[in-house]
Amino acid sequence: MSQANIITVVQSALYTIIIISAPILAVSLVVGFIIAIFQATTQINEATLSFAPKIIAIFVTIIICGPWILNKLVDFTTKLFDYINTIV
Repeated sequence: MSQANIITVVQSALYTIIIISAPILAVSLVVGFIIAIFQATTQINEATLSFAPKIIAIFVTIIICGPWILNKLVDFTTKLFDYINTIV
């Protein structure tokens, strides 16, 4: 297995990781921003206030995007096994 093949597999894996994590990170960012604005306007400086809404939002996002995430992972795994078959 050459260095170019390894770089191709790693690039594909990193791209898949970024694509899969993007919806969860975006929702977490938006919810955190909304909570930060709420805390700033009401002057409530409770550190634990942001955890529960973020966790709930992330679970809802995983439930909604779960089939899509699973399809992306299955596609990546299938391509990886096909790529391994072509190398060997």
